[in-house]
Amino acid sequence: MTLELVTVGTGTVAPSASRGSPAHWVERDGLRLLMDCGAGTLHRLARCGLAWNHVTHIALSHFHVDHYGELPAYIFALRHATTREEPLVILGPPGTVQLMRGLADGFGSWLLDPGYPIGVLDVQAGEPFPLGAEVTLDVHSTPHTDESVAIAIQGPEGRMVYTGDTGPSRDLAHWAAGADLLLAECSLPDDQAVDGHLTPHSVAQLARAAQAKQLVLTHFYPPVEQVDVRSEVARAYPGPVTLASDGDRFTIG
Repeated sequence: MTLELVTVGTGTVAPSASRGSPAHWVERDGLRLLMDCGAGTLHRLARCGLAWNHVTHIALSHFHVDHYGELPAYIFALRHATTREEPLVILGPPGTVQLMRGLADGFGSWLLDPGYPIGVLDVQAGEPFPLGAEVTLDVHSTPHTDESVAIAIQGPEGRMVYTGDTGPSRDLAHWAAGADLLLAECSLPDDQAVDGHLTPHSVAQLARAAQAKQLVLTHFYPPVEQVDVRSEVARAYPGPVTLASDGDRFTIG
């Protein structure tokens, strides 16, 4: 058995011809989890040949619209573009239930009663949520917005950590320690660094402190693609580095 990752959307809110808004697919046996669900996710899932209509869980890292904006459309597609009977579980940091209720006020009550079972749950840090018999999801606060979290998926094959959006954080590095795969944002070049996001230098420091076995970079704003990210990261992190593109696939186990 293996834990599979597909980087469905590796961009940001900035329009790009080659990168979609944040979305990452994790699959193991019958588990099909989508981490974040930005604009265009549905069509990119189909382009990647992924079973979008058999998603079991959707997990949000925070409430910026580029990370959850496709969620109502996803629920709508499962309602009208396929026949669904199995439940859908939506997970996120505290406030996710309130977010979904607010969206339902705008889109309609069908969002929480789409004709198939749907559950919405706030996940608390330090309280791993079972995704199946052998896989759990855990979260850890990150310095981006008040609710922002990193997401860890733990299975028998190993541990995958997705930073979501974050600034530099020693606590996050400690929590991510030993990750078999660290999927980390790398938003901007170092000379355009802002609070709440990582640059090549700061993401390298995070990966080195966490002693991650491999580093996969995502969440690229256009300016960071004008620098040699790989060389910059290699100055501080000695492990393997991949600058993910939409549709790239990775395996643990």
